Amino acid sequence: MMGIMNIIMMVIINRWCATGSGHIPIASLKARSDMKRREMMKLAALAVLLPSMPGLAKANPESKAALRYRVFTAIRPGRDVPPGHLPPGKESLKWIANSATLISGERDAVLVDTFMTVEQCSGLADAIVASGKTLKAIYVTHGHPDHFFGLKVLQDRFPNAQALATREVVAKMRLQITSEKLDDRRKQFPGLPDVISIANPLEGNEIDLEGNKLVVVRVGHTDTDDTTCLHVPSIGLVVAGDVVYKGIHPFLSESNRQTRLEWIAALDKIDALKPSAVVAGHKIPGNDDSPRHVEETRQYIRDFIRLNDATKTAAELYDKMLELYPDRVNPGSLWSAAATAKAQS
Repeated sequence: MMGIMNIIMMVIINRWCATGSGHIPIASLKARSDMKRREMMKLAALAVLLPSMPGLAKANPESKAALRYRVFTAIRPGRDVPPGHLPPGKESLKWIANSATLISGERDAVLVDTFMTVEQCSGLADAIVASGKTLKAIYVTHGHPDHFFGLKVLQDRFPNAQALATREVVAKMRLQITSEKLDDRRKQFPGLPDVISIANPLEGNEIDLEGNKLVVVRVGHTDTDDTTCLHVPSIGLVVAGDVVYKGIHPFLSESNRQTRLEWIAALDKIDALKPSAVVAGHKIPGNDDSPRHVEETRQYIRDFIRLNDATKTAAELYDKMLELYPDRVNPGSLWSAAATAKAQS
């Protein structure tokens, strides 16, 4: 397993992003931000913004404007694993990546979720500017900080963009920005914005993008309470938020026996939409957006439920899950989930 730096540099050197007017190498987008080499290396070590390939979901010929999407990912250090519990050779897996998705038409765009830090979100804003689209709205799928703490950075760059979420998600955001919570977050995550904004409640369940409906799908508990997805029927796209994980251990630390079953039901709800593309809220940079990741996430949760019943200690549950999923990144998330599950027994 190559280290994070090697992965980052390979993607920066080799990945190309298709646009309507040709192909632009990622290096060009970085150059537009006048990023010096040492700044790039710092970003690579802490949190890197990497565009994935533009979405290839087919547009409905009856739509008023053809939409497409592009996924950006930002890497940061993952959760810690106690000494002696990380298998030899797996040290390079101690990281996690977040996704933010730009859905665009001919002129306008809607962003789904943000990143956490000023540096990450400034890079995201640069990429949106480079797209040539007018950012109309930022939709937040759920109330975890790594999906909305960058709102103020983006709205400073795009003052006409509305920040929107369901009323339930807005309520969860408020719980994350108390003085006590923010003090803890700033210790955990250097580089957070000085001011943390939250979204406004979305009236209804739809956002219009050049005549296309972006439909909010409430899915209940997944890796936290009151989560949502955004469904774009005209191109068969579901931006799944943290309902779906790809290549990364799901965050099960807020779940219990009942809510793990609710998470499976949420995945069933996505399947019922029959999407042609599903963007995971946490995915390995460069991974595709295949709907099969819904089933992969569901199987992971089923395995966790089964092995939780078959084991006695957190360490045993953790080890058994690692046998099934040895190459998923952020094993600290699995350790935390195992410890929580056994504490509930």
